[in-house]
Amino acid sequence: METSKNQEIDTLIQFAMEVIHSSGEKALSYYGMGKPDVKFDDGLVTEAELSLMDFFQSQLHAQFPDQQVFNSNQKNKGYTHEEKRYLWIYDALEGVANFQAGIPIWGSSLSLLENFWPILGIFYMPATGDLFYALAGQKAFLGKKEISVSTQETINDESLLLTYSRFHHHYHSTFPGKIRDLGCTTAHICYVAMGRAEAAVIANESYQDLAAARVIIEAAGGKISKIDGSEFLLDEYLDGQKIEEHLMVGAPKIYSQVHAYLQEIS
Repeated sequence: METSKNQEIDTLIQFAMEVIHSSGEKALSYYGMGKPDVKFDDGLVTEAELSLMDFFQSQLHAQFPDQQVFNSNQKNKGYTHEEKRYLWIYDALEGVANFQAGIPIWGSSLSLLENFWPILGIFYMPATGDLFYALAGQKAFLGKKEISVSTQETINDESLLLTYSRFHHHYHSTFPGKIRDLGCTTAHICYVAMGRAEAAVIANESYQDLAAARVIIEAAGGKISKIDGSEFLLDEYLDGQKIEEHLMVGAPKIYSQVHAYLQEIS
């Protein structure tokens, strides 16, 4: 029975890897095609997202017709042994402003739940070829290389904090290192997962935005917490509502240090 279950999971992982690469190649046909005279080409992004979602759903239902795709009004939340126990969370485009402007820090994420327990998280950046992935409770990888959060125990002037675009509207910072916004939350989380950055502050996210990244950062030894380091439960947001709280991502041992450098603006 256990062998059969492992074979089933292996088949789903193989599908996930194939479909995330295929959808990434499809996304590249839209990449950087935004109108140069507008700040944000909503028409391009909408067309790309709809096309990619249709592609993913057609690929999934061709192979696994009874498996479900996450939506913001998710139903069928009961436990089951049927194929409907598998739920895929696909975010076609993350970092959409970068995507439409031709800046390569963007990607697609895919995660898989079984009876609402996470199994797999993938984030693929087609313009750079970077593929981050992890199985829940196991190790995290960039390509074939195992990754983990920074082992740095103290923040210094070489430390890197990644933030969201309006961070300076909400916080006064005395962080001694570098502060950067690269325009893509999941990329930020993956860079923390591989130790390129010590921490990230994120805002205005949802379950769909964070489902894959949560698996990757936890497998890499990090965590998503509330800004003060207290526990954050992503599964409370399965209904698709926006997460109002600001969150911090990093190795748990440095939360208090990073938080000490941030003063919230009233």
